[in-house]
Amino acid sequence: MTTFEIPTEQWAQVVEKTGGPVQYKKIPVPKPGPDEVLINIKYSGVCHTDLHALNGDWPLPTKMPFVGGHEGAGVVVARGELVNDIEIGDYAGIKWLNGSCLTCSFCRQSDESLCPDALLSGYTVDGSFQQYAIGKAAHVARIPKDVSLEAVAPILCAGLTVYKALKESGARPGQQVAIVGAGGGLGSLAIQYAKAMGLHTISIDGGEEKGQLCKSLGSEDYIDFTKSKNVVQDVKAATPDGFGPHAVLLLAVSEGPFQQASEYVRSRGSIVAVGLPAGAYLKAPVFDTVVRMISIKGSYVGNRQDTAEAIDFFRRGLVSSPYKVVGLSKLQEVFDLLKAGKIAGRYVVDTSK
Repeated sequence: MTTFEIPTEQWAQVVEKTGGPVQYKKIPVPKPGPDEVLINIKYSGVCHTDLHALNGDWPLPTKMPFVGGHEGAGVVVARGELVNDIEIGDYAGIKWLNGSCLTCSFCRQSDESLCPDALLSGYTVDGSFQQYAIGKAAHVARIPKDVSLEAVAPILCAGLTVYKALKESGARPGQQVAIVGAGGGLGSLAIQYAKAMGLHTISIDGGEEKGQLCKSLGSEDYIDFTKSKNVVQDVKAATPDGFGPHAVLLLAVSEGPFQQASEYVRSRGSIVAVGLPAGAYLKAPVFDTVVRMISIKGSYVGNRQDTAEAIDFFRRGLVSSPYKVVGLSKLQEVFDLLKAGKIAGRYVVDTSK
């Protein structure tokens, strides 16, 4: 078995108070428990959820202080005595769902994310904005050795989340799906997963840069809400029969698009809420929802099987995440760009810098 020299201290970005800023400092390297593995994180994607954790604006308390991050890809360097299905030297990833009880009714039915005792990376347990992170062995993502760790990092949350949402939408090959927030980290992957699943995409976002990105990833239509005089009419017009898309994925980080989706989704279509704007509500006319048989649902992160499938799409070259790499020491600058809405695609931090 391969062995690694594990230091006693590591560099990490630590949130010490709500609202930040994050503190780049040295902290102890944790030791894995009996059912855990220690992963030497090489790269970690930066998700909008990390900004919510920093700001403390979700109705879910974080541990404090904490290390954020939940798209960490790296190498297993230590494991607990009960772990026998993952080897030292294997590639593995830290996901949002760090662990669950595995025995409740939700876990038994492959809905581990709904477990009342779920552990959340970078929120209720320390995450991947550090050089060494702990994960429950049953839940860490298994990453094939033939893939790039920096490129696969965003798949561990952004990719997995939108892949799960597309499955939850019920849209079938040949049908149309509108992706709201298509130019962001989740949206850029949603376009590709949808295309690989045989779906036609209508991308909705703001600005020419995001429009160019969406088109380059295979989206057939792009609607710029900053220029459109009537988004509802434009979305419907982008479908062959003018009835609207069969499904809508709401990846936006503001409330407005959540209220608008029911106006353009087709009858018997589905609206899938994925983005989590702080304090937002999703509303739709009851009469219209009933007589047009519209389904409105939420989609959370995927389970372990969804993770394996989402990574397999990536491994086969069917999806890739547009990303930029910066050093872990620059994380606060990435958060500032996120706050300003100036990120197209995804940022990935290199933990060695």
